[in-house]
Amino acid sequence: MRQPMFILAMFGLLLAGCSRGGDTPNPLVPPAKPAETAGLTKIVTKTGVEMVLIPAGKFVMGDDRGEDDEKPAHEVELSAFYIDASEVTQADYQALMGRNPAKFLGADRPVERVSWHAAMLHCNMRSAREGLKPCYDPKTQACDFSADGYRLPTEAEWEYACRAGGRTRWSFGDDPAELDKHAWFKANAGKTTHPVRQKAPNTWGLYDVHGNVAEWCLDFYAEGYGSGGPSKDPRGPDRGEERVLRGGSWNTGDEACRSAARKGETPGLADVCFGYEAYGFRCVRASRGRVTP
Repeated sequence: MRQPMFILAMFGLLLAGCSRGGDTPNPLVPPAKPAETAGLTKIVTKTGVEMVLIPAGKFVMGDDRGEDDEKPAHEVELSAFYIDASEVTQADYQALMGRNPAKFLGADRPVERVSWHAAMLHCNMRSAREGLKPCYDPKTQACDFSADGYRLPTEAEWEYACRAGGRTRWSFGDDPAELDKHAWFKANAGKTTHPVRQKAPNTWGLYDVHGNVAEWCLDFYAEGYGSGGPSKDPRGPDRGEERVLRGGSWNTGDEACRSAARKGETPGLADVCFGYEAYGFRCVRASRGRVTP
């Protein structure tokens, strides 16, 4: 059962985000205590967002049966971290940024038409609002991993959280016929996004890891994993022209929604007038022992 404080926070977000433009930002909610739900550790942050603790562990990243840029499959070890249970909603985004760039309007729909740079700035704003140290240098886009604030997930963190301990093509198994229960994608979305949390979550309690909007990751995009790199908490290439998007979206087929499926995009392209109404994100936060709201 969700905590009453979280329910009140979400109700406030819905009221604040139901119209466009100059609505009054959502008020901050008092911190809630961490709660154990169905074996999962969850917290509600000071800005009213539910996060799930992803345990430290190892997994096989990539898919040798997939596209060339998903190869070779390789073992990765990750430290524990917190990740948003849902994609960042329009209500949450507008409350911090003072604007809503989305095409498909709805307070509880994921925000879209968001560039990588805008997602980065949102992470910094969320950190500052909660009294945490921002992770990003806005001028260089460099990420300080020692900071206690919010950032985008690394590509390895995103896939690890999506797979939720499994090794199947999607988080729920290998049968694409089951995707309808877990994702909004081309076959069922009706050419639009949908409110978060309507489809079944994965085993670790994360919603919409498949479909709805494609999610920006921290990493620069590389065509495959052949360049090597550290197996513990990898952070991708040092430089590049594109950033990684994961998870597929409302306008992609089932293959693009697979756990290992990858896409590269120029970081600023979502700001152009042509749309990019399929790009969104969720945030992560380091777990150094026990993270409290």
